[in-house]
Amino acid sequence: MRIDATDVSATAGGRVVLSGVTLGLRMGEFVGLIGPNGAGKTTLLRILAGLAPPSAGTVAFDGDGAAVGRKAPDRQALARRIAYLAQDGAVHWPLCVEALVMLGRLPHRGRLGGVTTADRAAVERALATTDTLHLRRRVVGTLSGGERMRVLLARALATEAALLLADEPVAALDPRHQLEAMALLRDAARSGSGSGTGVVAVLHDLTLAARFCDRLVLLSGGTVQADGPPDRVLTDERLRDAYGIAVHRGRAADQPFLLPWTTLPTSPANLPVTLPEAPTR
Repeated sequence: MRIDATDVSATAGGRVVLSGVTLGLRMGEFVGLIGPNGAGKTTLLRILAGLAPPSAGTVAFDGDGAAVGRKAPDRQALARRIAYLAQDGAVHWPLCVEALVMLGRLPHRGRLGGVTTADRAAVERALATTDTLHLRRRVVGTLSGGERMRVLLARALATEAALLLADEPVAALDPRHQLEAMALLRDAARSGSGSGTGVVAVLHDLTLAARFCDRLVLLSGGTVQADGPPDRVLTDERLRDAYGIAVHRGRAADQPFLLPWTTLPTSPANLPVTLPEAPTR
């Protein structure tokens, strides 16, 4: 499966959140979506998932005519092919963990369809992969923030979609589970001889992004500043312009790491753009 965004723009509250964004996503790669707060990462992810329309441009799924902004795609078919993990981790029902993860199988069932053997097997795999088997009988409201995020990741994985779009999936996790979550996302993308699940994750930890992702998309000021392998995206100049930081670099076990070290002046070109007010009559 592919998602192709072409010249996508979005506005919110009179502010340009995204402007002219063009990128393609496919199965078999782990893409990190990075950039400073307010860069438009969550907005872009929701548009790519078909959850929000762009104000301009199109998003096409597998190159067919179902482009957001022109013709609404088949929502149930899209839900089987794209899993979305929101950043807030909110759960509004007193469900046990196993029941919540089972909700990830809803797109595969008809209106009156019951739980199948395949559904139960998918849930079991998702719980095992996210190290949440021991939580299966717990009520979600009793979980810690990190446990809840792992359970929500399990729900997304249970869908067994071709593409997984995750908004800050490791933000609430402790260091061990951050590493485990990033490894499982990378492994999901690389499974099946390069035709595994396509994974797009909004990330703030630049070392995790550099170490685990195949490709990074750097957003700043609502536009794509860079798109490519981590070492080509995370240059000193781009980090200065996008984040206003200098970093300390190194390698450990032949893996790169970079630590934000000091703040620098940001580039005026990357500040958010505000739309002019409509003329009054």
